[in-house]
Amino acid sequence: MTTMERIHCDYAIEAKGLCKSFDDFQLQNISFSLPCGTIMGLIGENGAGKTTTLKLLLGMLRREQGSVRLLNLLPEENEAEVKAHTGTVLAQGFFYEELSPKQMNTILRRCHPFWDEAYFLQLLKQFGLPLQKRYKDMSQGMRAKLKLAAAMAPHPQLLLLDEPTSGLDPVARSQFLDLLLEFIQDETCSILLSSHITSDLEKVADYTAYLHQGQLLFCEETSVLLEHYAVVRCGWQDFQQLLPEEYVSYRKNAFGCDVLIRDRNVFSARHPEAVLDPASLETIMTLYAERR
Repeated sequence: MTTMERIHCDYAIEAKGLCKSFDDFQLQNISFSLPCGTIMGLIGENGAGKTTTLKLLLGMLRREQGSVRLLNLLPEENEAEVKAHTGTVLAQGFFYEELSPKQMNTILRRCHPFWDEAYFLQLLKQFGLPLQKRYKDMSQGMRAKLKLAAAMAPHPQLLLLDEPTSGLDPVARSQFLDLLLEFIQDETCSILLSSHITSDLEKVADYTAYLHQGQLLFCEETSVLLEHYAVVRCGWQDFQQLLPEEYVSYRKNAFGCDVLIRDRNVFSARHPEAVLDPASLETIMTLYAERR
């Protein structure tokens, strides 16, 4: 194995104005930056554009507008170097069905300049994956673990992960999250993590970006979102007394309204009688989509 020399840069990902159109969907003007040494969670409903965004970053889809830098490199001009320093797990990605982890190791160590066989075998043991079992005979959870092990084995500097915990039980997910936190202890390493399991992102993501119908609604520090956002549950008449700038969105229900508040301290100062409930990422996501 050849030792990989780290690329020193301020941002692992710089995406500006990404656009991509399909017959029934448009990804519109997506811009965000991922600082080195951090984890960004990418959330959104099915079909919101998360996988499309990852594929644009990787060059698997051709963008119509915008620019991408990965580790301060232009992927179209430095394809080999970017691929060598990037580990990827795609939701629809697959390995050859007939191959076992042992056979995959034999192939990948010849293909990847930085493949670490010892680390790959260590991860297989840590995940409880049998060396001889064929990929097609593995459970969904075992396949997820194998894809992650293959992505991490070359010690990449950037991980792009699309629903990597799909199919994992809670114990395996906890083990996986610990591995991600260990990965970014090297402050040159970074992760973009797409996931529907927002409770996982609350534990590990430094930043959260929310895609909705092909648009980036927000990209903020996760701690700021969880500390400042809140939910007020009130009757319809009470809601109508609020000023539009006092809330982000609302949703009517049989008993009144759930109202998403952007700054709980400011709102409490104006309405000391109001009861504010903490807002999880899932709550923020579902209520934010109701913006009018």
